[in-house]
Amino acid sequence: MSDRPSNKLQMENPAYRLPAVDRDFVLGDSTRGIRFQLEYLKAEENLRARNVESTVVVFGSARVREQDSSGWYEAAQEFARICSEKGGAKDTSGAAKQNVIATGGGPGIMEAANRGAYDAGAPSIGYNITLPREQEPNPYSTPDLTFRFHYFAMRKMHFAMRAAGLVVFPGGFGTMDELFELLTLRQTGKMTKPLPVVLYDSKFWNTAINFEHFATAGLINRKDLELFTFADTPEGAWDALLALGLKIP
Repeated sequence: MSDRPSNKLQMENPAYRLPAVDRDFVLGDSTRGIRFQLEYLKAEENLRARNVESTVVVFGSARVREQDSSGWYEAAQEFARICSEKGGAKDTSGAAKQNVIATGGGPGIMEAANRGAYDAGAPSIGYNITLPREQEPNPYSTPDLTFRFHYFAMRKMHFAMRAAGLVVFPGGFGTMDELFELLTLRQTGKMTKPLPVVLYDSKFWNTAINFEHFATAGLINRKDLELFTFADTPEGAWDALLALGLKIP
């Protein structure tokens, strides 16, 4: 009879698991950088496979509902339809798709914009985020362009990378965060390509934020106020993007 011990303990120990299939390891603190990279790579691979070269990003509140008194849902839906029809997202020639609608993938204004692209028969992107109160993707974003992020920073990076235009509807803290993030990138020159920015519903924005006061107080250069403009109709938002330099095929 052999005195050789069993290797069962070695085989069953977590240390022996292949790293790629070791959930405890992959989700551990030391692999945070790897998970961050994976969130970049997975979305990037799908976007390239779909030949998406540029996007028009639409931000706005998740709390806005269809047929409420604001009309913002319907306006976002109509703007996205116009953009998808005229901006190059429907191109079937094999050329890179331009000005594809991109949203946060959730309800409210995000749903409305994805829905507008859906109505036009165009693809659209949903950059969803895992939240404490689970946010499910809306049913209108293109399935293989609907992504789920854990890290806000990587989600923001994907928003910025292909953005050729930005339309921001009224929203809360999240919308403000996303707007000022991109304005800061433009102001500081970190985003060197042109980015037309349109704020939808001038009355809301001028009531919510006194942009002029930033310049009057010397906290920004007056020229920084030229980083964005306002629009009050879906057609006006599209025309404003074009006037500010949005390129279409």
